[in-house]
Amino acid sequence: MEKMENYSFIIKPATEKHLKYAETITEEMAESAKARGTGIAKRSPEYIKTKMQEGKAVIALTKDGEWAGFCYIEAWGHGKFVANSGLIVAPKFRKFGLATQIKSEIFKLSQTKYPDSKIFGLTTGPAVMKINSELGYVPVSYGDLTDDEEFWKGCNSCINVEILKSKNRSNCLCTAMLYDPAKKTKKQELALRKDFKKNIKLFERWTRLKKYVLLNIKKTKNKTLNLF
Repeated sequence: MEKMENYSFIIKPATEKHLKYAETITEEMAESAKARGTGIAKRSPEYIKTKMQEGKAVIALTKDGEWAGFCYIEAWGHGKFVANSGLIVAPKFRKFGLATQIKSEIFKLSQTKYPDSKIFGLTTGPAVMKINSELGYVPVSYGDLTDDEEFWKGCNSCINVEILKSKNRSNCLCTAMLYDPAKKTKKQELALRKDFKKNIKLFERWTRLKKYVLLNIKKTKNKTLNLF
């Protein structure tokens, strides 16, 4: 693997000039989800192209024009909530801190386009949880997220959707995190953020335990159904 200093990334809002990367991006999203053994709402190349054309996406390229990473914005509940979705980094460019840079840029773009919106995310990865924490997100319950049905329909293509349904949409393998601009200066919010950073290892263990418990509940339920 090449050393990090041998790479120079250009991270900026995606435009129509980047439509040619859409299929590669969606293919890598699907492969990444498969490798992790976790779910992800599937997106088509056409959907990714639309986000680029709307100016609601960030793309990372090498100085030679090779695709390196991507993330896009989705608005829900008439713009009251915003999600930074589909974060993906090309395999050869992982471990270089590129995901953190992309998340930072899409976060800034979200604040520019939706300054009063709450920004949220659902993730199974402790690494993404850590990045979100550094940006000001805190862990919340699913009830604190948007109730927009169109958002939750996106989970239907996730392999873990049955767990979500069995919990009446109150829990799943993903951890919910939220950034509320109205609370960004409150001491309580800052304390929660500091606590999350301090105990990132604890959250990693909690994420693994959550996955173990919920997946075993699913297996037990399936075994019971097979008896009838």
